[in-house]
Amino acid sequence: MTKMNQAMLYALAAIAMWASVATLSALTHALPPFFVAGVGLMLGSLLTIRRVGEWRVPVKVFANGVYGIFGFYFFLFNAYRLAPVMEATVLSYVWPLLMVLLSPLVLPGTRLGVNHILGSLVGFAGAALIVTGGKLSLSMAAMPGYLMALGAAVVWASYSLFTRRLPACSDNSVGGFCLISGLLALGLHFAIEPAAHPTAIQWLMLLVLGLLPMGAAFLCWNRAMKLGDPRQTGALGNATPLLSTLMLVASGQAALNSSAALAVAMIVGGAALGSLPAGRLPLNWLRA
Repeated sequence: MTKMNQAMLYALAAIAMWASVATLSALTHALPPFFVAGVGLMLGSLLTIRRVGEWRVPVKVFANGVYGIFGFYFFLFNAYRLAPVMEATVLSYVWPLLMVLLSPLVLPGTRLGVNHILGSLVGFAGAALIVTGGKLSLSMAAMPGYLMALGAAVVWASYSLFTRRLPACSDNSVGGFCLISGLLALGLHFAIEPAAHPTAIQWLMLLVLGLLPMGAAFLCWNRAMKLGDPRQTGALGNATPLLSTLMLVASGQAALNSSAALAVAMIVGGAALGSLPAGRLPLNWLRA
């Protein structure tokens, strides 16, 4: 199996785990969000605790890891607090598009093909469509929340690209990023949120969330960014809301609307288009 194929499998595994959050967290919605993030990330760090010696990495690598993981949750949860969840979610899903567009700026020698740009735009439009069902209204009063959501997208896209650019370190170092990010999130919880009193079922769900989307998913994503082409990996990221919606439907928590088929076609088509190597898409069709 080629490195590129391995990267796509790791990326899809991470995306599938992140897509499960909406379904898995149905029982934790009543808990304070920074408490959920803090406990989940600390549990996720346990996946690599046996290799704690590999948590020692260069300062800039460690700083990037905490910046990406804690920064993403910080901006996203504040976006949910300041803006409608649907609109904030759509704006946060700009990260795959930003990954593609920022690649040439962060990674020397990387260039964009027309297929990368079009594939990302089409994929993002499909992601927005499946989240909103074709109904989206932005309010000026919620602008701070929208900016926070865009901040989350910028953080995750830049963190992912810097992971590729910075010196290669063991994937197990992600456990250290998760631990510090979890401690920071819990610090915010104790500072600004009401006390949490999880039930036994909620503790079980926190364990699952911690080990999968807040633990193993980061390990898989780290490996995908090291092995693969960030332009192609970014295009795959648009599949996250699609898989999330399908999991909600399968669990009986949601139903597909009339725009879902079009959204699916756009996401799949955009991912396929963006996964082609640069230059594979002929340009003469633009002049037809």
